Amino acid sequence: MKTAHEFDQELLTLFDAYVHGIIDRRLFLERAAKYAVGGVTAAMLLDQLSPTFAAPVVAGDDKRVHAESLEFESPKGYVNARGYLARPAEPKGKLPGVLVIHENRGLNPHIEDIARRLATENFLAFAPDALFPLGGYPGDEDKARETFGKLDQTKTKEDFVAAAAWLKARPEGKGKIGAVGFCYGGGMVNYLATRLGSDLAAGVAFYGSAPDLEAVPKIKAPLLIQSAENDDRINASWPDYEKALKAAKVKYERHLYPGTQHGFNNDTTPRYDAAAAKLAWERTIAFLNAHLR
Repeated sequence: MKTAHEFDQELLTLFDAYVHGIIDRRLFLERAAKYAVGGVTAAMLLDQLSPTFAAPVVAGDDKRVHAESLEFESPKGYVNARGYLARPAEPKGKLPGVLVIHENRGLNPHIEDIARRLATENFLAFAPDALFPLGGYPGDEDKARETFGKLDQTKTKEDFVAAAAWLKARPEGKGKIGAVGFCYGGGMVNYLATRLGSDLAAGVAFYGSAPDLEAVPKIKAPLLIQSAENDDRINASWPDYEKALKAAKVKYERHLYPGTQHGFNNDTTPRYDAAAAKLAWERTIAFLNAHLR
């Protein structure tokens, strides 16, 4: 798999716009054509930039982890929701819970891997699939993005609130939960921090959008903000968000990873940065241990 440094930054920015629905596939291919040289087509560039689910960090059959798909009750009037629960096979006492929130493609294999990684750190990790009401993650990233755009986000937010309550009440848990999210999920972590108050003990947002700034004073959880340097779309909102956090006296820390792209933690795409992802993950685990144990 190529690395981000092998692509023009303008192409990476164009791909980010495609991934987040700002432009469609046709327009991406049209604009990417100028970067297609040496027998490489625009479609080939898109394939090179798209996720490849190879060997996970923690395999689905890893003996250290017990993982299963479970349904939980969605708010009244909605169908039930579903998520992926991962916990250590031999837990050390009652476990702190971590809600794992995916990017804008639903519960794909990468996010399941993230949940299992947390389980090996002695957390009870639960990754809901926002796409479950529409059939669940379809196994294809483009179809997943297309389906994701059809979600009723008002309902989806309520499903994540319900998932947090479900996780907090699990009998094997200690009744203390945090949340970790990536891209869309990072924005959802920021939202849940405003919504859950003291029911959320810690939040880690990887390159996520800022919440409603008027709701920031409702945040009670300490926050860890993980940001990519080359991520103008997300970083544009940070100055105002930080100002609101300071005004509300919210405890937070932010790390900006030099030279990285939006999505640098996702090891299934060329935007992955191994060194930055390793450091960000170490900081994430240390932060969760500090606030959830």
